[in-house]
Amino acid sequence: EVDPSLQALECRQEEILKRLYELKSAVDGLSKMIQTPDADFDVTNIIQTDEFSPLTTNGANLDLMLGKDYGALKDVVINANPSLPPLSLLVIHSLLCERYKILSAVHTHSSVKSVPENLLKCFGEQTKKQPRHEYQLGFTLIWKDVPKPQMKFSIQTMCPIEGEGNIARFLFSLFGQKYNAVTSTLIDSWVDTAIFQLKEGSSKERGAVLRSMNAALGKSSWLVGNELTLADVVAWCALQQTGTANAAPANVQKWMKSCENLAPFSSVMKLLK
Repeated sequence: EVDPSLQALECRQEEILKRLYELKSAVDGLSKMIQTPDADFDVTNIIQTDEFSPLTTNGANLDLMLGKDYGALKDVVINANPSLPPLSLLVIHSLLCERYKILSAVHTHSSVKSVPENLLKCFGEQTKKQPRHEYQLGFTLIWKDVPKPQMKFSIQTMCPIEGEGNIARFLFSLFGQKYNAVTSTLIDSWVDTAIFQLKEGSSKERGAVLRSMNAALGKSSWLVGNELTLADVVAWCALQQTGTANAAPANVQKWMKSCENLAPFSSVMKLLK
């Protein structure tokens, strides 16, 4: 017969270990947001040295990136307003589904009276139901009357991550892409530019951003380097939502078609019709 005091001690140890894993996950997530680029470098040459790998290849380990959770499914829960759907998060969700086994769900909060049918089915139909423990990641989207998208990840006591750009950064990090400080900073800069100037800025600001994008895309196929990054996802989605896509200059138009040739982007295009 097991000594009750010993059993209680083991339970307490398990709980402490679980909390430590959760804390490590939170700290790792915060550390990824802090980058200190070196100044006065030739940015183009440095970007070329980054090791880009296709987003759809296997290899990234969720337990390694997010902390092992004793076999429990890791859950991402996002609240978003259906009046301004966070398209970039839907694109990233589709990209993640090409890499991991994801249990997706869409719900409607009582604060929202009605949600368009296409948004209720934005994740498509999950044809094959499997036991919950066989999935690697839970991805739940709740249409709710919130001023900006909010996300919680597994840790019940964590403060929600707010803003489409910040949530997109977290989700895209799950691909395990490794960038140096300069590349990471450029990607972050384009993400902020897309959110605050393309999506929320004045017509004058949008025009200036389109000119900058056109210049950047004259040097490479994508906004940063020679592979798709988060910058492309967020910028493409911002252009779609602001209605400025048709007025974009030549290089931007070509880049947009390259994005739309990828399945995750074309699936989101259907939501805009």
